[in-house]
Amino acid sequence: MQDLEHKALAVLRKFYGYDSFYPMQYEVIEHVVRGNDAVVLMPTGGGKSLCYQIPALLMPGCSIIVSPLLALMKDQVDALIANGVPAAAINSQQSELQNRDVLENVFKQNIKLLYISPERLLAEMDMWSQDMLINMIAIDEAHCISHWGHDFRPEYSQLSLVKERFPGVPILALTATADRLTRIDIKEQLNIPDAKIFLNSFDRPNISLNVVNGLSGRAKLKRIVNFIEKHQGQSGIIYCLSRKNTESLADSLQGLGIDAQAFHAGMSTTDKLRVQQDFINDDLQVICATIAFGMGIDKSNVRWIIHNNMPKNIESYYQEIGRAGRDGMKADTLMFYSFGDVKTLMSFAHNSGQAMINVEKLNRMQQYAEATVCRRRILLN
Repeated sequence: MQDLEHKALAVLRKFYGYDSFYPMQYEVIEHVVRGNDAVVLMPTGGGKSLCYQIPALLMPGCSIIVSPLLALMKDQVDALIANGVPAAAINSQQSELQNRDVLENVFKQNIKLLYISPERLLAEMDMWSQDMLINMIAIDEAHCISHWGHDFRPEYSQLSLVKERFPGVPILALTATADRLTRIDIKEQLNIPDAKIFLNSFDRPNISLNVVNGLSGRAKLKRIVNFIEKHQGQSGIIYCLSRKNTESLADSLQGLGIDAQAFHAGMSTTDKLRVQQDFINDDLQVICATIAFGMGIDKSNVRWIIHNNMPKNIESYYQEIGRAGRDGMKADTLMFYSFGDVKTLMSFAHNSGQAMINVEKLNRMQQYAEATVCRRRILLN
């Protein structure tokens, strides 16, 4: 055991430049290297990616990393290669010749981490050679697999087949937010009933929590502008309920001299990548976004988050505010709440196909917004 810890620390120093692990990281690493399944809940900025990247470098063969976002895959692969780690991705933005070349290098054991979307993995895995040495399969943003999770994605729902195809390979499911019901469902959906659950502290004391009730129109815009001006030159994200809202708010802020851009799923891939890269590189101060933005974004110095509307559940809210202050420095959040938001979100919940659970989650979010006691305590509960 001590020998494994020494090796893990040596890898951490060599490729990442750190001298010690964050809380719970080494326990997960040891568990997986010993061939066991796990579900890991770790807050944004808590170091989830090292929980699968370190085991990948400690074990012979290649680790498969299932990721839902192409932009995130590219960021992680580029960062790993820059650190000297042999990593690659298979995705639709590469030619089939490039994708075949990547698989050939996996077969030759020249790649340690292979990033792939859930759809692509399910389409490809039955054609993969039995001689490919796969040492672990990590499923990032694992809440997407659960019907009870806050971001269910149908393409994740067939990932139970992975355990059937690779019965002896450890499965590591990772997410920043999943309540007890979602955690149980993740284990069931992935066919890993004996997986150990690792649950880290979710307290982020560096993040302030503020809610404003009843503002709309010009009064709300004035409050947003004042908030941004107090964070002069600091990066921030404003989450909006609709694509139209992101564009109109970005236009309003630009008209007032604030460097802002919209981001939503209806934009072209080129435009989305441009906006995201400008934000990551500190060439853009403010992004007005739907929840399509930010999952897994690798930017440690986001100083503030505004919710232009109340989110539909606490898990989404926690994940979104968690994109601020990942460097451990002070960060501020502001959420606007109105009865109109509740009516709109209640309509969405009733038409969601999971009405009972989504209405209950919305009720919890409303209780948080209207709370007169410590909101941090409600959030952590």
